[in-house]
Amino acid sequence: MKKISVLNMKGGVGKTTTAIHLAAGLARRGDRVLLIDADPQGTVGHVLGVPAVRTIREVLLGECTPAQAIVHTTRENLDVLPASPAAFGVERKLANEAQPEAVLARRLQALTGYDFVVVDTSPSMSLLTFNGLLYADRLVIPVAMDQVSIIGARQTMNGVAEVNQLWPDRRLEVLAVLPTYVNVVTVATRAALAALKSDPVLGPRLLDQGIRQCLDLTYASARHQTIWEYKPKSHAAADYDRFVDGVREDLLSDRVVA
Repeated sequence: MKKISVLNMKGGVGKTTTAIHLAAGLARRGDRVLLIDADPQGTVGHVLGVPAVRTIREVLLGECTPAQAIVHTTRENLDVLPASPAAFGVERKLANEAQPEAVLARRLQALTGYDFVVVDTSPSMSLLTFNGLLYADRLVIPVAMDQVSIIGARQTMNGVAEVNQLWPDRRLEVLAVLPTYVNVVTVATRAALAALKSDPVLGPRLLDQGIRQCLDLTYASARHQTIWEYKPKSHAAADYDRFVDGVREDLLSDRVVA
């Protein structure tokens, strides 16, 4: 079972959109996928139209089993462990747990039946985010085409280094740095891509082709649909198809940039 977290310390970079489309794209290819919402905003459930009766909060606190909280969606092969704003207070309640940053990994230790697990994390190095990172073994970092998003990606890389330093018995690898909101006719996009390519840490992990700017993604979310359900012939659908194919190939062959 391959476990992938999606994170950038800067919000508004297409993080949740990428997590949703990575999970849905893998499910479309016949893989059994669990999408975990580890962001208390609960956007995953809202976008996919998934009810949040029992959530990641109850799982983390041991108030229900993962199976009792996981929702089987109407989309074939795709299940969701939703979140809600109630999870904002979970960190205080986890403070007395042994290794509170690893509670999610312990709660999901017996989880089976999935080929991939995708975790949408909160855009901050909170305890909940650390739980998502310690559970995963791979990381995708979406980066919008602006300097602040690049700074957020660098901060995320620092977080990865901290995780690997503090927990040497496990290894979190960066699978890809994914450019989002790409519009190559603008100076901002060209400057951002140049900065990413020249960055000694982010550059080696940067995907040559990212996700082009596309309003259809916004319209799809408003209709509680993926881009393939809303407009399968759009630029965004083609871009996310290419991204999912690349991720799947790398994971199944265990290729990852060191």
